[in-house]
Amino acid sequence: MTTGTRSNHGLSASLCRRIEPLVALCALLGTAPVRAEQPPIAAQGPAAAAATQQPAAKPGPNDRQITLAVRSYLEREHFTRRPIDDEIARRWFGIFLEALDPMKVYFLQSDVDAFMQKRESLDDLVKRGDVSFAYDVYGRFLERVDARLPLIEKLIAAPQDFSKQETIVVDRDDTKWAASEADAEDLWRKRIKYDLLVQKMEKTPPEEARDKLVRRYRSFAKRMHQMTADELLETYLSSLTSSLDPHTSFMSPGTLENFEIGMRLQLDGIGASLKGEDGYTTVAELVPGGAADKDGRLQKKDRVVGVGQGSDGEIVDVVDMNLNEVVKLIRGKRGTIVRLKVVPVGQTAPKIYDITRAKIELKDSEARGEVIEEGRKADGSPYRIGVINLPSFYMDMAGARQGQAEYKSSTRDCKRLLDEFRQKGVDCVVLDLRNNGGGSLPESISLTGLFIDTGPVVQIKDADKRVQQYDDVDPGVSWDGPLVVLTNKFSASASEIVAGAIQDYGRGIVVGDRATHGKGTVQSLLDLGRQLFQRLPNAPSLGAIKITMQQFYRPGGLSTQLEGVKSDVELPSLTTHLPVGEGDLDHAIAFDKVPAAAFKPSGRVSDDMLKTLRDRSAARVRQSPDFGKVTKDIAQYEKRKKEKTISLVEADFERQWNEGKAADDEEKKLAEVEDPKRPIVKRDFYFDEAMKVTTDYLNLLAGGAAGLARTTPAAE
Repeated sequence: MTTGTRSNHGLSASLCRRIEPLVALCALLGTAPVRAEQPPIAAQGPAAAAATQQPAAKPGPNDRQITLAVRSYLEREHFTRRPIDDEIARRWFGIFLEALDPMKVYFLQSDVDAFMQKRESLDDLVKRGDVSFAYDVYGRFLERVDARLPLIEKLIAAPQDFSKQETIVVDRDDTKWAASEADAEDLWRKRIKYDLLVQKMEKTPPEEARDKLVRRYRSFAKRMHQMTADELLETYLSSLTSSLDPHTSFMSPGTLENFEIGMRLQLDGIGASLKGEDGYTTVAELVPGGAADKDGRLQKKDRVVGVGQGSDGEIVDVVDMNLNEVVKLIRGKRGTIVRLKVVPVGQTAPKIYDITRAKIELKDSEARGEVIEEGRKADGSPYRIGVINLPSFYMDMAGARQGQAEYKSSTRDCKRLLDEFRQKGVDCVVLDLRNNGGGSLPESISLTGLFIDTGPVVQIKDADKRVQQYDDVDPGVSWDGPLVVLTNKFSASASEIVAGAIQDYGRGIVVGDRATHGKGTVQSLLDLGRQLFQRLPNAPSLGAIKITMQQFYRPGGLSTQLEGVKSDVELPSLTTHLPVGEGDLDHAIAFDKVPAAAFKPSGRVSDDMLKTLRDRSAARVRQSPDFGKVTKDIAQYEKRKKEKTISLVEADFERQWNEGKAADDEEKKLAEVEDPKRPIVKRDFYFDEAMKVTTDYLNLLAGGAAGLARTTPAAE
């Protein structure tokens, strides 16, 4: 359930990648995304002009058939039953152009005017399976990319005056395409100046900064020429699907394969997460226990410059190669050899590593647990708290379809951890769903069932307005004791089902950001090959459409759509204020509600209890220097967000850069979440306050107000 997002004032799209990560997974060798996203102010970078003159992608043999199928499913199956008409065509047009040129720096206004002549006919063309418009626009885009490159290189080499009073527009909604070549040159002059100022802020030496930018833009151009027919069709059709809602998308065969890898949390490969950096394929992380990790030679930040198959296969140069293609070369059947030509970090001479591929378990995305000690009971002994860190709701769908006894499942892994916690005598369980973007709907239902006996977990309404409730039908629970659920604005979809049900049942308390992400829609994955060729035992791989077909509601009847699940105890955080919620997405489906289902609340959480917990937490937060800094960061961020431009005067730029540092730090935290070596429990002031709320809760359950009097009087 991928999320598109608008970028505000340089806020990177990486802040939104956590939403539905298992559905949005790019190709993996281990865990990291392979398709680098184009940052808001010039980021990836082109290949030398002579090197970019390669033939553009040609329409694939199945493009028409796929397009007709996607259009048919959208009109028949989408939750809104919205026809693909002129209004959808206008949305589609805008989304597709933004997908190629998000900051409006390559196309001229005259290009856009020419494209506009076909805008109103896109809905008619799709009914014929005609995708020629995508190739027309893409072809013009490549022409503009190639034409800009010599100018970009000249501007990078030119002297810069960082004292001149001028600004650059950074709000996408306020940017306009250049009206002339002279306007385009001035736009690029400012963009390069911006890029060089960014390098200055990052303390990059001047010559190194210029070399880095030249390589970046050259590499970007080359990658644009390497876009395959599958990738262009995916971009074009996903622009159509996003016109209906932000979570409906078309997956090319390669993206579908990566999605299935993410859901089963395993693949065959070397166990290295790769990323593209200025034309190079760089090792981001090694999967612990994977083939490369056991081999010991490949290290984080090494550059892979060539790939060969087997013991003596020719080594193919992969510098400036599309990262998806590099991944395809390195992946392969377990037991086979891949040879990597690697430039180790800090060195210049390449080395050849032969690594035997193996089964890779993506354990960084599975549930993990740890027991910690917090606070004091009436007898003076510490509370033992079992923390479950759950990054996603995963299930090996193929294994489940095949009836495998031990297919991978987030519920099974959590049940195992709860069994271990009981054996260790924990007093409370904390389910950490922060940054959990969701995943499998059935898993969210079965996992909730670990904490409630039986009863409705979620209600689902379809396009015909029929409402059906989905119950936990398994009698008994795996944990009947006190429960705390941690959430933030990146907790989405399946996470919101679990948190909402726990809150409606009064089964535990929800602690975290003001509210969760607000994604209350259900997507189904329709494999086009299987759908179109049902009688063939080996249907061709045509990709899939992930389509919004339903909306879900809590047992109490409220949808989580747009509004999310509000925390019982809110902790101040910058993420609450970032534009990364469902309400920040274009064409999001509206909030509504249905009648409450019949269920019996547990009665373990009362309004008086919640008021006491909120008051005590607020008192501690007011006295906390760390939370005081958060308050200042929020104020600075809100001020920066209102600014539509950034100054290109160095002193002013540095001020704005520092004001935006808090948001950048949030990005770094998200990157840490994806680190396979990250701790299960990261002790910081935010988590520590959540644990103080937890021990307050335990003391209230144990002894009411008297129990709270025995807790540390941090802010009385």
